[in-house]
Amino acid sequence: MTNAEPGAQTHTSPWERWGWLMAIVWMVFLIYPVLSLISSPAAPGWIAAGWVATITFAIVYVLGFMAGMRTAWGPPGRTAIALFGVLILCALITLPAIETQALSFVPYLMAYGTYALRGRWHPVTTVCAVLITVLVSTLSGRVLEHVQILIVVLLMAAINSVTSWLIGRSIASDKARLELAASDERVAIARDVHDLLGHTLTAVKLKAELAERLITSNPERARAELEQIVALTTDAIQGVRATATGLRGTRLDEQIRESAATLESAGVSVSVTGEPSALSPAQAIPAAWILRESTTNILRHAQAGTVRIHFEPGVLRVEDDGRGIHAAAGNGVRGMQERATAAGAALTIEDAPTGGTRVGVVW
Repeated sequence: MTNAEPGAQTHTSPWERWGWLMAIVWMVFLIYPVLSLISSPAAPGWIAAGWVATITFAIVYVLGFMAGMRTAWGPPGRTAIALFGVLILCALITLPAIETQALSFVPYLMAYGTYALRGRWHPVTTVCAVLITVLVSTLSGRVLEHVQILIVVLLMAAINSVTSWLIGRSIASDKARLELAASDERVAIARDVHDLLGHTLTAVKLKAELAERLITSNPERARAELEQIVALTTDAIQGVRATATGLRGTRLDEQIRESAATLESAGVSVSVTGEPSALSPAQAIPAAWILRESTTNILRHAQAGTVRIHFEPGVLRVEDDGRGIHAAAGNGVRGMQERATAAGAALTIEDAPTGGTRVGVVW
């Protein structure tokens, strides 16, 4: 049985799993509004409202940060926008109690706009944050008092802009690699279909012409040719279906389930370690094909009892405890090598510590 459910929604990236700790760490900077509330001369009612607003701000910020780390980089949802409104409202509520010290909330709002709301929200929140900090510090006559927060805001504006740009470039690059990999896969499928049908249709045409000529002079021979045509077309249909299945089966999680089910039905125990999402979408396409071919080779040649499928960032390994490597590389192995090379990966096929074979793909 498999040790991990391939289709499960798990957060495997360290950023997805532990990124919210950054929000917790940043809470230390709320010490400034907290100290301002402690020493505030405002009315008790406003001070109490300030405490509630500050605590609410911290909770909402952490929750929003956690949600943002676990969603794909893209346009924000309504919930994220609503939480941003709550954060702004909480900061405004503290104004009567701590006055300009409420600027301490500005860096949080900038980070939220960049990493939780993203897109056009980043430049809008960044520009607004810088303008508000400069204007409040200047108009209040407390420039020296707030020079530290002004420096922090300017640094965050620069850092967040560079980071946002880099993330966008990385996503665009990964999308381009995925589209290129999908295009290469379609070309390979088209080539396979062409090679398969080209030979078969040529043979069918010749046999059909022969059967047409023999239909009156030699009906039995004509019937035999027609039977061969039926067999050829049946084989061709099965080949096209297998090729089409290969095209549809580019999802790595689906291929893991299919490989596990196929091996287990043959009495082979399967374990999956690591997480498939450790591979990028562009890497997952050739990895799925190589996993499928590895599964076929294990069933045909390995006589294995157990198989281990392992994932880590940029790495796929398929290891069995079967007979090991005892034959020259066939078309399947050459196909895996070609696909790995085309995907910018290195394929290794070696003896496994368990005595069987280990297929490794490393980007």
